[in-house]
Amino acid sequence: QVQLVESGGGLVQPGGSLRLSCAASGSIAGVNVMGWHRQAPGKHRELVARISNRGGTDYGDAVKGRFTVSRDNAKNTAILQMSSLKPEDTGVYYCHLQLVGAAGAPTFWGQGTQVTVSS
Repeated sequence: QVQLVESGGGLVQPGGSLRLSCAASGSIAGVNVMGWHRQAPGKHRELVARISNRGGTDYGDAVKGRFTVSRDNAKNTAILQMSSLKPEDTGVYYCHLQLVGAAGAPTFWGQGTQVTVSS
């Protein structure tokens, strides 16, 4: 099993910045991908950003150029740096880790953290 602990988030004005972190622990081995999805009220969960332990990254179209995902493989920690935030970035951000190399490629989720962009 894998446990994910998220931190960061909160209230920020439009144009501001926030930083989310996600620390993973447990049975983590092989190729894996960490990242975030988000869900706004009344909307489907969507990809924000993800990064593999091989360094490859992927971003949702809505955040390209504004958000940056990074990770420390030694600590199994991922960071999401969010800049130029917009009201439409508001939602619950869920950290996830997928064990790509494991049977069934299971995905584990964090508890979620609220991000609110408002003046």
